[in-house]
Amino acid sequence: MQSAVHLKSAHSSSLAYIVGGLLTLMSAVGILLTLILGLLVTPKDAVEGNVFRIFYVHVGTAWNAYAAFFVLFVASVLYLWRGRPVWDRVARIAAEIGLLFTTIVLITGSIWGRPVWGVWWTWDARLTTTLVLWFMDLAYLLLRAYTADEGRAPRYAAIVGIITFIDVPIVQFSVSWWRTLHPQADVLAPGHLAPSMLIALLVSVFAFTILGVALFVQRLRLETVRDDLRELRQRAEELE
Repeated sequence: MQSAVHLKSAHSSSLAYIVGGLLTLMSAVGILLTLILGLLVTPKDAVEGNVFRIFYVHVGTAWNAYAAFFVLFVASVLYLWRGRPVWDRVARIAAEIGLLFTTIVLITGSIWGRPVWGVWWTWDARLTTTLVLWFMDLAYLLLRAYTADEGRAPRYAAIVGIITFIDVPIVQFSVSWWRTLHPQADVLAPGHLAPSMLIALLVSVFAFTILGVALFVQRLRLETVRDDLRELRQRAEELE
């Protein structure tokens, strides 16, 4: 029975490897197409000029950061409810992906802000709440890494993961709730973008979404293999 379980796990890992590879390739093609559209096809913005082109990376990564934190929230709730290790694993991976995309959002936002606002950083409502989100996610991962009690660490982390997601709607609606320098979130409004700019944006969001899924699949595969190796090591120690 145990051999069958390990064979099934190995088969799932191989399948995840193939799927992850295909998704990675698709995301690479999508991001390359985004760069071509964003840099060579779309016109420069009438007000911001060429610096507006960073928008095609900024929005796609911001959307995926939101998605990752939503997965973190759902998986954390399910872990507290069911107590199954798989949900803790999903939450941990989602937190890692969320930190990656939020970091890119902050960096691209600062690059855009320097020529438009004249400074790399300002304590604008959108920027500040996004930075808070980044620190909360970092706190989640540090808690997972440095909590001595491995039995309680997932439960503590799940609570932090749920609290972290609460900041997501605050980030999203900060431009409406407070006076802010950040542009309003109306990029999909009719007539706001030229057709070529809208196509580039949609391609960008799709490409970075595929990248996020690819990272999730690959990390989940690695975590599954790591858990299998840990289990085999424990059994080997019991037999000694």
